[in-house]
Amino acid sequence: MRPLASRSPLVPARALATGMVVAALVATLVALLLPVQLFGQNTSTAAAAAGWEDDGGGTVRTPYGLLTPMDRDFVRKVRLAGLWELPAGRQARERGTRKAVRTAGDHLVAGHTELDRLSVQTARDLGVPLPDEPTPQQQGWLGQLDSARGQEFDRRFAQLLRRAHGKVFGLVALVRAQSRNAMVRRLATRTNAVVLDHITVLEGTGLVDFGNLAAARSRQPYVSPNTRPHPHPTFPTTSHYSPRSEVIA
Repeated sequence: MRPLASRSPLVPARALATGMVVAALVATLVALLLPVQLFGQNTSTAAAAAGWEDDGGGTVRTPYGLLTPMDRDFVRKVRLAGLWELPAGRQARERGTRKAVRTAGDHLVAGHTELDRLSVQTARDLGVPLPDEPTPQQQGWLGQLDSARGQEFDRRFAQLLRRAHGKVFGLVALVRAQSRNAMVRRLATRTNAVVLDHITVLEGTGLVDFGNLAAARSRQPYVSPNTRPHPHPTFPTTSHYSPRSEVIA
């Protein structure tokens, strides 16, 4: 008969295994309940924290899958980004004193020309109203670039554009991961690649102040550039929804 002492090491091992199972169950429960509390109790707060705005239109059926308020806001934000980043890129191509800044301008013009076309096409197919001019905040950023000269322009361009791309990057990933609409996912997939390319070339200028970016994030909560009110059409909720009947001019 074996001594009892030889069995004692099994007790801590079993206790450890039991503890790990319990911990895993608790973690799973928290993961399941937290989104319910976050989105069920205060949808607008959750949307603001994620960087998108609820337009109040609810979730509707389309031939391409369900379309949520987050999906619609994302399509509008892609359009808004192009409305100010295209002019900013053109300025960088023409006024940049560094080759790297002019190269970044080339990337912005090419990328947002493509994304603007895709966002307009997506909006037409899904019946999403789009803005036709930058927001006051975005116009202010363009004004800062207009008033800068020489190396100061290079610095402002790199910092403003890198900050804007960093803010939207997380939203792009969220939409790509959660959207149930094929058209929106296609737009998000391409947007993700373009935004990452722009972040890379902007950082390649050597002018991005990462300390300033971190300080700005800690001082202020995320403020969406989509601050202008947009018309909120009444979206049908039946399976016969035909977005092509609401063509964007």
